[in-house]
Amino acid sequence: MLTQYQEQLKQTKEPNYWYALEYLYMRSFYTQIPLKDRTAWEYYYNRALNHWQQYSLFHQSLIGAIAIRNKNLYFVKKNILPSILENTVEDSLKGIYWKNTTTSFWYNNPIEFQSSMINFVTEYNEVANSNSLAAQIRKMKQWLLLQKQTTHWKTTVATADACFSLLYNDTLSLKLNNSVTIQLGKQLIETDKEKSTAGTGYIKKRFDNKFINNDMGNITVTASSSNSNTNTSLSYGAVYWQYFENLDKITSAGSPLALQKQLFLEKTTSTGKVLEPVQENNLLKIGDKLIVRIILKSDRDMEYLHLKDMRASGTEPLNVLSTYKWQDGLGYYEATKDASTNFFISYLPKGTYVFEYPLFVTHSGTFSVGIASIQCMYAPEFTSHSEGISVRVSGQ
Repeated sequence: MLTQYQEQLKQTKEPNYWYALEYLYMRSFYTQIPLKDRTAWEYYYNRALNHWQQYSLFHQSLIGAIAIRNKNLYFVKKNILPSILENTVEDSLKGIYWKNTTTSFWYNNPIEFQSSMINFVTEYNEVANSNSLAAQIRKMKQWLLLQKQTTHWKTTVATADACFSLLYNDTLSLKLNNSVTIQLGKQLIETDKEKSTAGTGYIKKRFDNKFINNDMGNITVTASSSNSNTNTSLSYGAVYWQYFENLDKITSAGSPLALQKQLFLEKTTSTGKVLEPVQENNLLKIGDKLIVRIILKSDRDMEYLHLKDMRASGTEPLNVLSTYKWQDGLGYYEATKDASTNFFISYLPKGTYVFEYPLFVTHSGTFSVGIASIQCMYAPEFTSHSEGISVRVSGQ
């Protein structure tokens, strides 16, 4: 770095300083080892402090950590900490996070970015010892952990960073004997009293139908630790409620995922093609062309989803070849089966998406159109389905 500094003095053009910031961050772990020549270090350190506003939030967190380790807490409290905290987004369910997650490179890396933010704020709070800041750190860790619920930590570096951040100043979580109490109406299940699978802690409880009643729909889950004074462990869970129902009577159900299925009749008019919504009492004819429209909404990023749309038995799809498609910023694989059309989505960014595909009416009678359903393979509790409808087709 000293050599680069000396070469830099000969240049007239302003260089990129982010590489020097990476050096300062690495060197801050070894403050006990003295430098023989502090000229370059002091130049880059002072420049980082004087021009901190020119850096991204990620690099600001590095500058903050560097300043803390060099006993410049006042600068961090006055400048870096307010800048980072005022850019946070707080969600009652997901915790605290940042929208712009660019790291050292041009692309976004949410896991490494969040980990760096947590590390900086935690390191500052080790000195400041603020209860309000500790509560915010917990919400930051909550967001980081929940990313493992619907997506995967994409690299070994991101995984290592996330594990370090979750355990930073909280190694007690590894030593706690956590237990969960589940209350279904008057029925009580305590995990530490049930026989569980070694390693995973998986337990299974069966109830005979004569013991099942409506009160069991009221479910309370309580997590506790072996240390009554400490309950710092983060966790999440899910409840599944399954039942049988006729397809036509199924009502729509949603979660952070929401599905809406619509059926349209395509007609050719003097002004061009038009789509008319198909209602349940409409009478269709053999040969009619139908357009199935599925509207998918997600309130968070998810990975590895399977969207299955059931078709009426009196219809045949126009798209019979399975293929990969790209539409409106979403890539997916569409596969047509005998009774359904399937969409396999490897990555679903937060937002609203519309899928459409054509059908032809081939048989007369009354048919159940079926439902569209979607489920996240990483987190099966994130599932949704549309309502069931039926159509009538005239034989003439």
